[in-house]
Amino acid sequence: MQIEDCIIVGGGPCGLAAAIALKEIGKNPLIIEKGNIVNAIYNYPTHQTFFSSSEKLSIGDVPFITVERKPFRNQALTYYREVARSQELRINRFETVENIQQRENGIFEIKTNKGHYQSKYVIIATGYYDQPNYMGISGEELDKVYHYFKEGHPYFDTEVAVIGGKNSAVDAALELHKAGAHVTCLYRGSDYSPSVKPWIIPEFIALVKSGEIKMEFNTCVTEITNKTIKYEVDNVVKEIPNDFVFAMTGYHPDHSFLRDIGVEIETETGKPIFNSNTMETNVSHLYIAGVIAAGNDANEIFIENGRFHGGQIAQAIQMKET
Repeated sequence: MQIEDCIIVGGGPCGLAAAIALKEIGKNPLIIEKGNIVNAIYNYPTHQTFFSSSEKLSIGDVPFITVERKPFRNQALTYYREVARSQELRINRFETVENIQQRENGIFEIKTNKGHYQSKYVIIATGYYDQPNYMGISGEELDKVYHYFKEGHPYFDTEVAVIGGKNSAVDAALELHKAGAHVTCLYRGSDYSPSVKPWIIPEFIALVKSGEIKMEFNTCVTEITNKTIKYEVDNVVKEIPNDFVFAMTGYHPDHSFLRDIGVEIETETGKPIFNSNTMETNVSHLYIAGVIAAGNDANEIFIENGRFHGGQIAQAIQMKET
């Protein structure tokens, strides 16, 4: 049994920021991450450009300096690696937390696929990127259906459907088009989403107007087959040839994991019950940091505001111990 004073589950930017803040109050936190650090950012599309500027992605008073105002994915990976190195953060990589229980004495027991720990404080900073929103339609389980997009090259000269109309869908459609795929976008909304990055939407609209990308609004996808995709538009059933589907339908936090620890979840919003000043949940000494605090609304918390949760948590723990 390995005894730690603080354990952070999740090595994304907000988990790293929490570790830095805890070190500043004299703690020696251990981060347990099932992949490597900032694993979600690693899984972003290869040529992803962030919506936020580099200074709003920085953590731990370590400057994030880029020539461009908005950094690329690879620049962010380099930056967060350097933060972890320079701040000498303790990180157990490629280790998955399987169970967390709080004993009667208030101490948490954390079991992973590699070890067994005890800790007085636990911070959950797991995000939501590993939990895609499924559509619940026939054919969604086919090998040709993806909920993540990496790059466009493998789909050259194929028929590709992109489901969704927000940033991830538009980014994927543009990259697929550049790689020579024949792209059809299917979006349930009636118009372009206002959340799409303003510097890419003009290019996307121009490609739709020229017919290089086909855009269908007010759609409801009903079935995916090996060779086609079926959908309805204003009660009209359509079926088009299809080789691959990218269902960019968003992601959600792992509510079951939080409930198993004892955290209460608001039914309507999917938000964990927590104190917004301290980030402590209804479970004493259990805190949350980052986008997991947003519940089902993934657009409420980003790195740029979630990075401050660690400071709130550190201050709360310091107050408990004074």
